[in-house]
Amino acid sequence: MKILSVNAGSSSLKFQMFEMPEETRLISGVFERIGMENSFYTIKINGEKIKKEKEIKNHKEAFTTLLEELQENNVVKDLNEIKGVGHRVVQGGEYYNKSVVIDNEVKEKIKELSILAPLHNPAALIGIEASESVIPGAVNVAVFDTSFHQTMPIENYLYALPMKWAKEYKIRKYGAHGTSHKYVSARMNEILGRTNTKLITCHIGNGASISAVKDGICINTSMGLTPNAGLMMGTRCGDIDATIVTYLINNYNMTAEEIENVMNKESGLLGISGVSSDSRDIEDGISKGNSSCILAQKMYVKRIVEYIAKYYVELGGCDAIVFTAGLGENSISTRREILDALTVLGVKIDTEANEVRGEEKLITLPSSKIPAYIIPTDEELMISRDTYNLI
Repeated sequence: MKILSVNAGSSSLKFQMFEMPEETRLISGVFERIGMENSFYTIKINGEKIKKEKEIKNHKEAFTTLLEELQENNVVKDLNEIKGVGHRVVQGGEYYNKSVVIDNEVKEKIKELSILAPLHNPAALIGIEASESVIPGAVNVAVFDTSFHQTMPIENYLYALPMKWAKEYKIRKYGAHGTSHKYVSARMNEILGRTNTKLITCHIGNGASISAVKDGICINTSMGLTPNAGLMMGTRCGDIDATIVTYLINNYNMTAEEIENVMNKESGLLGISGVSSDSRDIEDGISKGNSSCILAQKMYVKRIVEYIAKYYVELGGCDAIVFTAGLGENSISTRREILDALTVLGVKIDTEANEVRGEEKLITLPSSKIPAYIIPTDEELMISRDTYNLI
């Protein structure tokens, strides 16, 4: 059965197609600058990467072009072979603790929750409607970033604010990156050969979050009402004193919108380093002795270590620490600095084993009280699995 996994952004569309249940990856790619000048797309098939420039006015045209590529590359002979399309949806709120088949009610809920994910949920809806139009015979499934975190106990997801705010305004912790945390925690349990585990999963990329996972169930996560909570990130500030907002409004005449923009797009590694939000640029700056890059990296690592230590206590120990996503999979120095800071917990890094990028690997010594692993995430595969299972 052929399943298409898609992740629609406001001007992009990432995709992968799998043959299920074998989980064979048939084709992948991304459409970029949809609705803008100089739009293009890239596909990867049979180990070959191909870039094509084409005017793509909207997501429906992107889907149409994608289907043409599937047929031209003999991935499918007939569009009816595509039995399901799985869509990444960032915010599912309290409504969804698992993936669901999309109907009109689900679309209305996704639209309603756009207030909590204004950049992501509207884009997902565009992708869903484009898919329904172009592949009418396929079942569409919503896979929510927030669903894996719906198992958190109430004391972990509530803020110490009036209960009225939680009940009427839906203000609570929802988390994000749930599909990634679910994938790597399940894979970690496969490696350990058991499900009764205490794991700390670190999804560290331009956006970053850490989760405490007990027996395959999420009990806490670092992101909150929105993705700008918890860790310091590429351009997001993460946890701050909330009064900073009113302080800036009352004393410096900044608007709430201006402050929100700065905290989401001009903070984090970029804000402290003044150089870039990309860790590779930060590492390059560190090698040149740039003091701002050195400070940004210290702050970044410190906040990750704080959350790992916090979840170690909450879990009552830890069977494994998992690194995944862009930095987690590829930044040798960041992993080393994090694990060096955890020696108090008996963690002992294997520096030679750590010299890898994007490879599943144990990176601690046999004598380490807590093993640490790199596990490349595969959110698209998780989306396809859920879609296949629902069909």
